[in-house]
Amino acid sequence: MLRIAICAPGKPILRDRAAAVEALAAEEFPDVDLRFHPQCFAEAGHFAGDDATRLAAFLDCANDPAVDAVWFAMGGYGANRIAREAVARLGEAARGKTFLGYSDTGTLLGALYRSGMGRPVHGPLAGDVRRDGGADAVRRVLHYLSDGRTGLEPSIGGRPVAAFNLMTLAMLVGTEFMPDLAGHVVMVEEVAEHLYAVDRLMFHVTENLRGIAGLRMGRVSAVPDNDRPFGADEVAIARYWCERTGIPYLGRADIGHDAANKIVPFGLAGHAAAT
Repeated sequence: MLRIAICAPGKPILRDRAAAVEALAAEEFPDVDLRFHPQCFAEAGHFAGDDATRLAAFLDCANDPAVDAVWFAMGGYGANRIAREAVARLGEAARGKTFLGYSDTGTLLGALYRSGMGRPVHGPLAGDVRRDGGADAVRRVLHYLSDGRTGLEPSIGGRPVAAFNLMTLAMLVGTEFMPDLAGHVVMVEEVAEHLYAVDRLMFHVTENLRGIAGLRMGRVSAVPDNDRPFGADEVAIARYWCERTGIPYLGRADIGHDAANKIVPFGLAGHAAAT
């Protein structure tokens, strides 16, 4: 029996989304015991409970020796506010667990990777179930957590990898939570940012990622209209800043803020399954 605990380090999940995930898992994955922590439904302004509540729920899930994996319910700002205490208070039971999510929860994934604690994985959130094609996103996660190889981003090969939301990665750079990504293929994606903001973020990120093996650009979606066209798309932006900083641009990555978002285990964790 695979036991998955779900918590919400940022914003809460709606109960109908949680119910949809539970129903799918019960029908199609009888060997999965999936449980939403009550904190997932708490509300404190933007957040799924105040900082102390979100931290306690994360630690409940991560330090429970009966739990095999921690799945993040939603993204949304907030993971950074609990990251320091979250990593500092992890026990031995957290060391062998998979931690899976994306978007703002990438702050915790990065902090975990830096600390060598657990197995951080970029992949769909439980709340993605209500996106178009969201049931397939949930299936992708449950298959991956069951077998460690289903749903991987197709470019994963022999080099270590990491994947982040671009804004989240830009906020990690220069902090105590930023992992050493030298020699990694780094994949980035973004949502709801103007293209000039994507350009600005790429300037900052690439300046601080010299020494990586290369960069792949995922999908940049829901770009707001600006008062004038920027004049370059996300691929041109990535190529420009990679050339300026000497980082190899390796092409597209099949990740994004959508239900097609593929699985990227940090480091070399996905290598054996991908080869």
